Amino acid sequence: MKNTTFILQALITLLMVTSCNTKKDIKVIDLQSEFAYNDTIPPSVHAATLEEISNNQLIAAWFGGSYEGAKDVGIYSAFYTQNKWQKPTQLVQPPVINNDTLACWNPVLFKSKSNKLYLFYKAGKNPREWFGALITSDDEGQSWTEPMYLPDGFLGPIKNKPVELIDGQIICGSSTESIEGNIWRAHVEIFNEADNTWKMVEIPNTKHLEVIQPTFIPHPDNKLEMLCRSKHNKVVTAWSDYSGTNWSELDTINVVNSNSGIDAIAIDDDLFLMVNNPLKQGPDWFYGRNILDVEYSTDGVNWNKLFDLENEEKGQFSYPAIIQTSDKTIHVLYTYNREGIKHTQFRIE
Repeated sequence: MKNTTFILQALITLLMVTSCNTKKDIKVIDLQSEFAYNDTIPPSVHAATLEEISNNQLIAAWFGGSYEGAKDVGIYSAFYTQNKWQKPTQLVQPPVINNDTLACWNPVLFKSKSNKLYLFYKAGKNPREWFGALITSDDEGQSWTEPMYLPDGFLGPIKNKPVELIDGQIICGSSTESIEGNIWRAHVEIFNEADNTWKMVEIPNTKHLEVIQPTFIPHPDNKLEMLCRSKHNKVVTAWSDYSGTNWSELDTINVVNSNSGIDAIAIDDDLFLMVNNPLKQGPDWFYGRNILDVEYSTDGVNWNKLFDLENEEKGQFSYPAIIQTSDKTIHVLYTYNREGIKHTQFRIE
């Protein structure tokens, strides 16, 4: 009995130490919020993405139209200059293929180390039948190429920004939703900018977890963490070395998520931020999106609430994008009730 008591006390002490190690004294300062876009044309907007193009000069994009999946849904964009959002413009028209007009979905902005600006997006009738496309800019978004389609079977980054390696390999978090059964599976697509080639990497998933929309967090010692949205009321993770070619088994972590998109960044070697809808999934896909928060972690596994971006009895606040600019300001962009795109910025100390 004494040995059992000792073991239990040791375990409790270990848990307390572990818990304490996940806490960090963080203060949020200079918190500001505004709408990057809030208008009636187009009447429905969603899935914002954000990138820094020069010192604290931002570019954002999202899809918009009559409603998600409608034939008039294209990709819109706006610049943030001198601390002010400029008027949005339409970057991508819905493509017409085989005499059928297809909706645009989920843009992802990414500026590579070569200073090429990418806008990846999807086009199709729905997420089960869409295909990958992109446009690029060599002048920080002032002009863009014509749309180019990705190789068959490749979708590019599904929702969140890629990670670029030193050798120019761009690791994209991707996923599929099957036509039969709507089965969700995540995978990685590695784009080689130098020769414009793509490579597919599978992620071990013997538990058959249904996950989509990976986001990545770089860790010390050349480790890369993947965090995914899931159908299981929890965030799901996997780990790789920094090449992104070999991954651990997907598994849940103790972070509640309402089957809604997340995004995350590394602030430094032991501080990471994630934007999340921290409620369980309701009876339909849009329930549980009435609270959107910023959470922090020191290890990428144990997460604590930092503050709420939105906390309402009803509403849809979802699909966040988070970045940190060169002046250390943290910017979050997200959908506000499908009627606007909201921008929150803050600093931490």
